[in-house]
Amino acid sequence: MWHDAKALNATAGGLFALSLLACAAGGVWWLAQRPVFDLRMIRVETMDNSELRHVNELTLRNGALGRIKGNFFTTNLDNVRQVFEAVPWVRRASVRREWPDQLIVALEEHEALGTWGEDGRLLSTKGDVFTANLAEAEEDHALPEFEGPDGSEKEVLARFGELRKWFAPIKLAPEGLSLSSRYAWTVKLDNGMSVALGREQTHDTLRQRVDRLVRIWPQLAARVPDIETIDMRYQNGLALSATGLKIPAETKKR
Repeated sequence: MWHDAKALNATAGGLFALSLLACAAGGVWWLAQRPVFDLRMIRVETMDNSELRHVNELTLRNGALGRIKGNFFTTNLDNVRQVFEAVPWVRRASVRREWPDQLIVALEEHEALGTWGEDGRLLSTKGDVFTANLAEAEEDHALPEFEGPDGSEKEVLARFGELRKWFAPIKLAPEGLSLSSRYAWTVKLDNGMSVALGREQTHDTLRQRVDRLVRIWPQLAARVPDIETIDMRYQNGLALSATGLKIPAETKKR
């Protein structure tokens, strides 16, 4: 009997403690729902302390407030982050609470380098493809044209940077770069000329083909004006077309 009474007291004590915890949790929950803890402000800043270029802070803040559920305690910060990252020009966002009634949102904007494909998307300087107002991007600078298979964006971006260096000695600059479905490269230069470089058979294949063109370019440009296309996919030569002129190569191309 003594053991039964002791077990009964322990059970009763446990139930009482659970009841207290439940009441405390309910009280905390009730308190957390009070209007005093409603979110009243969202402060928007940038991750690098720079000014926002394409995201309107007022429009962004007002639009987000209507889509955020909960108050200071109950709102899901990950959901808030996703709301802001869905805004055009926003690359990534981080969100934190600041007592007593506001959220601090830090943003990183996309920086457009050029267009990607034929559907109006943009390629950022970090190799991300995103959708935003094309006219806004064109206000910053002329947009080179890029295209390639899905997943090749960063490879195309890296190759574009290399080509700018390789063509610099002859004062020509790439303004477009294409990687075909067969992984063959074609670069468009700022003089309107298109250069087919073909596929990379070795790590240095493209560099060797560009270097060969750079070496002969002064003589070639002097003899053949208005060159439209050059095909460098030949082992020991090239093929070109110009206004009113076509010169086929006789050597076998690779």
